[in-house]
Amino acid sequence: MMSSGKTNNVAIISKMYCSASQVVLVVRRRPHVISGGGFVVTDCSNQRVVFSVDGCGVLGVKGELIVKDGNGDALVLIRRKGGVVEALSINRKWKGYTFDYEGSRKLVFSLKEPKDSCLVRNNAIRISTAETGRKDWDFEVKGYFPDRDCSIVDSNGNIVVQIGVKKEIEELMTSKDLYHMVVKAGIDQAFVVGVIATLDYIYGESTRC
Repeated sequence: MMSSGKTNNVAIISKMYCSASQVVLVVRRRPHVISGGGFVVTDCSNQRVVFSVDGCGVLGVKGELIVKDGNGDALVLIRRKGGVVEALSINRKWKGYTFDYEGSRKLVFSLKEPKDSCLVRNNAIRISTAETGRKDWDFEVKGYFPDRDCSIVDSNGNIVVQIGVKKEIEELMTSKDLYHMVVKAGIDQAFVVGVIATLDYIYGESTRC
């Protein structure tokens, strides 16, 4: 159940992706055999495509994702930190960057991936943003993403995003290629899609090569 507590605008990518009211977004995965994988996000209220995500099946680069707006323009580049440091680290780290008008990258969020996250259901996945002050994390994923039964909560414990599969859809489909996200008012939807894209890759789904 969504928290009823008041949440101010959380503009991590841009305030233009923060809605004054709660929004329901529908995620539809693209099959690898058709378009190289990734997924498309539509607004449930008007069926308009608002975001898309290209995975490494499209980009040809492992550990790299791109979130695009409804016009197909790149919004966020997401990369997994690689090399020897990753191999020795308990937590692999993903980093999301936006682009300025000169093409320079700006770090906007980081996500820690626990080891063996595909096998353990209760591993905490924590996200920090560029606006972090005294805290070492701002959001946490609770639940198990592959089951399409999880939520994103803020550091105060408020649910800001609920991810699930509608019963009428679940009855018609054996896979979880279609699911929805309820995004609380004031939460940056582009950021949310970036987090979901990262979870999708971590759990070896549509964005993975």
